[in-house]
Amino acid sequence: MTPRQQARPHRDGTAPVDFTEFYRAHFHRIAVQLYAYLGDHGEAQDLTQEAFCRALERWSRIAAYDDPSAFVRRVAWNLATSRLRRMRTAVRHLARQREEHTPGPEPDRVVLLEALATLPADQRRAIVLHHLAHLSVAEIAAQVGAPEGTVRSRLSRGRAALAGHLTETGSELRRA
Repeated sequence: MTPRQQARPHRDGTAPVDFTEFYRAHFHRIAVQLYAYLGDHGEAQDLTQEAFCRALERWSRIAAYDDPSAFVRRVAWNLATSRLRRMRTAVRHLARQREEHTPGPEPDRVVLLEALATLPADQRRAIVLHHLAHLSVAEIAAQVGAPEGTVRSRLSRGRAALAGHLTETGSELRRA
């Protein structure tokens, strides 16, 4: 069917068919064709359903075509071709991606993270911002909206709690 083809009564002069009857009569046949083309049954049914939805939106015009199924078939095949193009593009993109292997965390880091997890949130935040983000007490106070004395207190308590969980032997951290 070309877009220029105008709606007209069927050749035998009968009125166009009801959409439900049309759907029942043609859905399976079009879905099977797309399945053979795509190799994916679910995808074929989805695209056939989409084609019928588009036909339903225009059914008053399409119903008058000599062969309304040609419109649905054309839309379904266009959708399937577009889907295959998108899949090929995605596969090519994935093939160009380099797999990067990053080593896991060092044992010291694992122990430190476990120890930090035992601290209350406000102490943990102060420790992380001061020792890992290298912020000053004044910068931390401004960020968390607390007085500098409170930040110093949280740092002191957090360090004391961490000292109870960690001991240093050589360059390795160990659980106490």
